[in-house]
Amino acid sequence: MSLSELTIRPGTPEDEPACDEFVRAHSSGSFFHLSGWGSVVERVFRLESKDLVAYRGEELVGLLPLTQVPGMFGGKNLISMPYGVYGGPLGTDNQVEAALLREAIAMADQMRVGHLELRYREDPGPDLPGSNLYSTFQRDLPEDPEEVLARMPKKSRAEARKARDRYDLHLSEGGWYVDDLHRLFLNNKHSLGSPALPQRMFMELVRHFGDQCSVHLVRQGREPLAAVMCFHFGDTLLAYYSGTAKDADRKASASNFMYMALQQWGVEQGFKVFDFCRSRNDSGAFRFKVHQGFEPKPLHYRFHLVRGKHLPNFNPSNSKLALLQATWRKLPLWLVRRLSSPLSRYLP
Repeated sequence: MSLSELTIRPGTPEDEPACDEFVRAHSSGSFFHLSGWGSVVERVFRLESKDLVAYRGEELVGLLPLTQVPGMFGGKNLISMPYGVYGGPLGTDNQVEAALLREAIAMADQMRVGHLELRYREDPGPDLPGSNLYSTFQRDLPEDPEEVLARMPKKSRAEARKARDRYDLHLSEGGWYVDDLHRLFLNNKHSLGSPALPQRMFMELVRHFGDQCSVHLVRQGREPLAAVMCFHFGDTLLAYYSGTAKDADRKASASNFMYMALQQWGVEQGFKVFDFCRSRNDSGAFRFKVHQGFEPKPLHYRFHLVRGKHLPNFNPSNSKLALLQATWRKLPLWLVRRLSSPLSRYLP
């Protein structure tokens, strides 16, 4: 069929089963393209979906998940996808994806948003201004769980082995660890000078996705040292939200152990790929992943500016935010917990 027969319209709940099937079959589809991700984000943060779908006749041939989010300093933006690391249009061919992009740009212009943000994983070309702030990390898992440890760089391998054998750390899995995860996540964000996500986000993800989501806890005896929430997408295990107790890495190499044991668990469950997801290129998390033996791959986020004059730069790499970060670190934890939920709505 010709491009003239392509119909693009707003998505509806009735489209979601076909959209999810399309996402899972598409080579660039991701967990964050699934309708459930948008649904959870919209419920937790009281946001509005602006999804687009493309049809040729009765056949779904493309989609672009979009969410309207409030701007930090007023106004609103469109993002694909907020609180996720991947997004952008998916289509059966480049023409469909280009048509979805044009429709999204027209929508952004009509709505007079600050900007439209598309979190592409692959380079879509030079047509829109882009950001080089983030890289992602992904590699194949071995067939034998023991090979996970053998493939780690020498220093990280020694630390993970020491954590397992000398410090007697153990990894266990269960949705009931979500409270431990959020507490550790909140503490880590506090120490970094950044608001955390509300606990409801974690609980809704576990509730909505069921066996497509898992929570893992590292313990030394009965003491929780670290935790991570993972998403299951096809043959890929995505390690996403995480938190570590104060000094747990220095005293017991908790993170080295956790990600070694998590990859071993992934092999045992039949996953073929481990996705360590994104980190800022100048961050400690970036360096940690490299030291674990992962190769960074640049992410290609693209923007269409409408009312905004510059690419968004409200992130920890911005030196102008140093005073805000230092102030946040000094706040008592009870106040950080109370303030994080409303503030996180503006930090997607």
